[in-house]
Amino acid sequence: MSNISPLAHVHPGAKLGENVTVDPFAYIDEHVVIGDGCHIMTHATIFDYVTMGRNCNVFPGAVVGAVPQDLKFDGEVTYVEIGDNVNIRECATINRGTKSSGKGVTKVGSNTLLMSYSHVAHDCVVGEHCILVSFVGIAGETEVADWAILGGGTVAHQFSRIGKHAMIGGGSKITKDVPPYVLCGREPLSYAGVNLVGLRRRGFSSDQIRTIKDIYDIVYQNGLNVSDALDRIEAGFPQSEERDTIVEFIRNSKRGIIKAPVSSLKGGLE
Repeated sequence: MSNISPLAHVHPGAKLGENVTVDPFAYIDEHVVIGDGCHIMTHATIFDYVTMGRNCNVFPGAVVGAVPQDLKFDGEVTYVEIGDNVNIRECATINRGTKSSGKGVTKVGSNTLLMSYSHVAHDCVVGEHCILVSFVGIAGETEVADWAILGGGTVAHQFSRIGKHAMIGGGSKITKDVPPYVLCGREPLSYAGVNLVGLRRRGFSSDQIRTIKDIYDIVYQNGLNVSDALDRIEAGFPQSEERDTIVEFIRNSKRGIIKAPVSSLKGGLE
């Protein structure tokens, strides 16, 4: 049984699961599905065409499912899909997709945290276990893979890709793709080594981390162009999930990947 405040607006057509709590002055539109155990707090807004998984929390002032801030949007039906155990903190915003230019759906994976005032634009895909720190803004059709962390105030250009387990320093401008497993920062955004702390926390072995570091040494420190570096990696390293994830990500990059730092910058960041 759900606990819905009489001071909340919940459209009769909305579908709420078991043990959902809706606080006073929250707003839930008609074409909304909310899973079991969710908590929609005071002054949170869930607009049409949003599907939310179980045990999510939507904090005061957050807006989920507003129409995209995209001039090509023409009122078409598009969607927001949110996984389980997602926390959407104060005044965070998630916009619906745009069919004319994107996939028509914006996705946020399970166990992800969107901190206060973060923004997920139309047709973005945010993976599982991600953290978007306060004031992060990702433009339309940005892809953020599982376990990535974007530091506070970071902004991402449209169509950017952030690889899994990457960590991006606060205040960064993402204009190139950020490969998996890396740590990056500075202006312009530059490779600063492997995300050692994050990988260790997530159970990567010393051998796995060493392999990742050795691969990125070839990408960033051997003076090779990207294509030659990838050929050398495939020839010189046995098949592994880490090798294949890095190679596939870089080969599929349309914007190009972040650059190597100058030596003094690299020494200060690692």
